[in-house]
Amino acid sequence: MATYKGIQGFTIQNLSADPSNPIEGQVWYNSTSNVWKVEEATTVGTWATGNNMGTARYGHAGAGTQNAAFAAGGNYSPTIATTENYDGTSWTVSGNLGTARYRFPGAGTQTAGLAFGGLTPPTVRNQTEEYDGSSWVSSNPLNTARYGLASAGTQTAALGFGGYTTANTGATEEYDGTSWTNSNPLNTARSFLAGAGIQTAALAFGGGPPSTGATEEYDGTSWVTSNALNTARYQLSGCGTQTAGLAFGGNIPPNTGSTELYDGISWTNNPNSMGTPTNSGSEAGIQTAGLAFGGRSTTGPVATTQEYFGPGALTTKTITVS
Repeated sequence: MATYKGIQGFTIQNLSADPSNPIEGQVWYNSTSNVWKVEEATTVGTWATGNNMGTARYGHAGAGTQNAAFAAGGNYSPTIATTENYDGTSWTVSGNLGTARYRFPGAGTQTAGLAFGGLTPPTVRNQTEEYDGSSWVSSNPLNTARYGLASAGTQTAALGFGGYTTANTGATEEYDGTSWTNSNPLNTARSFLAGAGIQTAALAFGGGPPSTGATEEYDGTSWVTSNALNTARYQLSGCGTQTAGLAFGGNIPPNTGSTELYDGISWTNNPNSMGTPTNSGSEAGIQTAGLAFGGRSTTGPVATTQEYFGPGALTTKTITVS
């Protein structure tokens, strides 16, 4: 009779703890929990709950990856400057922003981040700050002060677009690590939208009010209209790239946990929604490994952290033998 070793060329491992970096198809026995486990690729995206942030907040800046993100500022009356770093498991307090504010975006990574614009009622902000993972330093301001704008890119090659001044705007600006330069505006002026991608290949989607599903692609010079979100909404979150985008949460109204995937042409609904529907949260990551944190529920600001594992993402499953 054929054996597992005869087929695979090795025996099933007996481990006291799950391996730190299992590969797809790997099978092992966890002797501590007394269960068989296998690493498999997901076929449908799912959301999982992570550890809460230290400070409940909404309208905050955020960026990074699912295992290395930052959250800064947020809330209304009063606005806050508090910054936290996420390591894939828990949040740790870091250095405060120079200017407390909310309704502003972040870009870059946890150790090379960027935050710009925002609102400290009643003052509309144009301030730009750079983050090194522990502290913030002021840089040159946006040309157009605004809040409710979206972002894409890195600390040295960022893009800011849309937002609200005294009305919705389509203003688009490029940041080179030192200063901002005006570019061609969005075709649909809006605020409270989401963004993804890089400076030369960005994605803008959603926004309002009223809610819109409008989607546009940026090539480093101008915006081109693409297919709209299936669920029109504003105050939503998003991450990923221009050809592999992820949209989630937001306000229709009411709040929604609806999750959609973009393939460079159109949006597809994911059957699994966020566990906690929120608006005005922040985000990090890519389409197959997204992160949602904070936001506003029906009762006020929340500290929730939710991790998204998209189709093709590896997850550890327990094998049931009876």
